[in-house]
Amino acid sequence: MDVMAYLLDTDPAIRWQVKQDLLDAPPEEVAAERARVAAEGWGARLLAEQSDDGLWDGGVYRPGWADESRPMYDAWTATHFSLQQLADFGADPADPRVQEAVARVRGNVNWDHAGEPYFDGEAEPCINGVVLALAAYFGEPGDAVVRTILSSQLPDGGWNCWAEYGAEVSSVHGTICVLEGLLAWEQTTGGTDASRAARLAAEEYLLERSLFRRRSTGHVMDPRFTMTSYPVRWFYDVLRGLEYMRRARPAGEPRCDEAVELLRGKRDADGLWPLENTHEGPTPFGMDGEMEGFPSRWVTLRALRVLRWADGV
Repeated sequence: MDVMAYLLDTDPAIRWQVKQDLLDAPPEEVAAERARVAAEGWGARLLAEQSDDGLWDGGVYRPGWADESRPMYDAWTATHFSLQQLADFGADPADPRVQEAVARVRGNVNWDHAGEPYFDGEAEPCINGVVLALAAYFGEPGDAVVRTILSSQLPDGGWNCWAEYGAEVSSVHGTICVLEGLLAWEQTTGGTDASRAARLAAEEYLLERSLFRRRSTGHVMDPRFTMTSYPVRWFYDVLRGLEYMRRARPAGEPRCDEAVELLRGKRDADGLWPLENTHEGPTPFGMDGEMEGFPSRWVTLRALRVLRWADGV
């Protein structure tokens, strides 16, 4: 199978990343493809779902129709995860349609927690890490959410959304969300000594565990962490961890070798990777060809990026 042809036969949100990250296409070709994200396909469709009040589906973290008596019910249609998906698509922050959408959020959207402006974040690190990554991506200030993040780091180096309820050890879910946010913010602003120290300590938290093992026993933390998923939302998995390390440590990291080989072993005879674990919940729309148990363009793109990094290509 011609894997590159397969990956290119899809939405601009994937095509521009394939051209940039796998084919080393000229920058002008990549930019032209990326410019299509906000104008057509999944990116345009997601932008069209936003209301004039800045919200997607009537809510900030959960849609307006969610049953508040079911606090653990996951739905991915509200503002927070829609913005996360828009950034994942790679919609150009300089595109006027994207700038208008972000301006609506900036001017109108506040957290249910205590009325904080959206880009200031709220209390939970798994939320704040994503907010910080989005602030960096869309060119919004992130200082307030950085302060909250740094004040909530646990002694073992990571973060846990249940710390305010007494949790004393970190969670890989909250930690990866914060790591992604801190790295994006540092790459955009230069960061601070405190943010770099916090990020490096959290990287060690993951690397001491080979990205998916318990430090105490060496056993796999949770079988789901070894499974590929997309979209990742707030969930951790080994591919997400490797994608982060690829960006954070471009020169390579030998402590990721076992995780890389785990990922490499999932490649099928056609050179593709499957979507193994879908994080259930309503979505704004389905992405063509992305079904649990079947080859996935998103997972294959991300896996190939990691292998290029790991193999020094």
